[in-house]
Amino acid sequence: MTRENLLLALNPGSSSIKFAIYEARRPDAQRIGRGVIDLQRRPLSLRIVEGPQKAEIPLKSALDDDAHGVIDETLGWLADHFSFKALAAIGHRVVHGGDRFAGPAVIDEETLGAIVALTPLAPLHQPQSIHLIQAIKRLRPETVQIASFDTAFHRSQSDLVRRFALPRRLFDEGVKRYGFHGLSYKYIAGQLARIAPDIANGRVVVAHLGSGASLCALRGGVSQDTTMGFSTLDGVPMATRCGAVDPGVLLHLLKEQRMSVDALEEMLYRQSGLLGVSGFSADSRALLASDALEAREALDLFAFRVGSEVAALAATIGGLEALVFTAGIGEHQPAIRASICARLAWLGAQVDAEANDRNAQRIDAPASAAAIFVIATDEEQTIADEALGLLG
Repeated sequence: MTRENLLLALNPGSSSIKFAIYEARRPDAQRIGRGVIDLQRRPLSLRIVEGPQKAEIPLKSALDDDAHGVIDETLGWLADHFSFKALAAIGHRVVHGGDRFAGPAVIDEETLGAIVALTPLAPLHQPQSIHLIQAIKRLRPETVQIASFDTAFHRSQSDLVRRFALPRRLFDEGVKRYGFHGLSYKYIAGQLARIAPDIANGRVVVAHLGSGASLCALRGGVSQDTTMGFSTLDGVPMATRCGAVDPGVLLHLLKEQRMSVDALEEMLYRQSGLLGVSGFSADSRALLASDALEAREALDLFAFRVGSEVAALAATIGGLEALVFTAGIGEHQPAIRASICARLAWLGAQVDAEANDRNAQRIDAPASAAAIFVIATDEEQTIADEALGLLG
């Protein structure tokens, strides 16, 4: 039987394209399958998950600059497998919406032009979304496409929080703190409201800790402050990104060491963070398994900086009633969570070791002054729900 009213959510990353397919049913889109295309593996393949069932489907297409062949083959396979002739819509995660977009938007020529114009603000992320949008526009011109922006959730922040202490004209020209991971924070805010509505209405810090990492301060479920700023480099150290760094260091590298701008960009985005400090791996699992001093230093620096940022965000919202861990490290690494919370003992945060070790949903000890949660994020669900909302 042919299915109708299906939504496809696409979540492109630097090395993969995650996707999920949904039935467009209110109040929330209902997921019927999900998967990923690993762009670093050869040959390319689709990894599909449907409930307990998993499958890996080889792709015949090679990956070219515009990815048209891969997208065409993927859409064809999904259409056959999930029995649909057409999709109600395809939703895209787009990293940067600037000040132009405060919520999801149907992608027409004007919207696409605005997304393209924002590329200089996210040069390593925006092009991937643009390639996907353009490929689908060419291959399936009749399909409605909708953009969900990572920056939109943070538009609730005040100008005081968003401003750098730079000449005023730069703020007016767009040099300001935007914040990212907004689709994840929106999902977590909604989940926390379901799990613990009284706590969700209070002062909450969410730690999205994965290959990319940031934290967000919520009050009443609304973004008040976040650690990523103008770019996805800011805030805490990440897998290969540096996090916050003294601008004087960058001037030194450019002027005294004669480093080129391209080489500096490569170092900051791809050679720093856990990889840079450890010297051998960006994967927290490999670092936890290693006896090397450098591995321990990388993890200690990560936990130290995350703990410091929790405290700084608590200052923004006037306290800390709950801490939520999410994303790959946040959801699956008890040792790192314990190390972060140990640095927050002065705020009254205490972890229940047994609950933490089994990745329970709530891991605070009875005497903890703050509730501590582990909640799995789902950016694709946010993309699908936003698309469903626009479709009406």
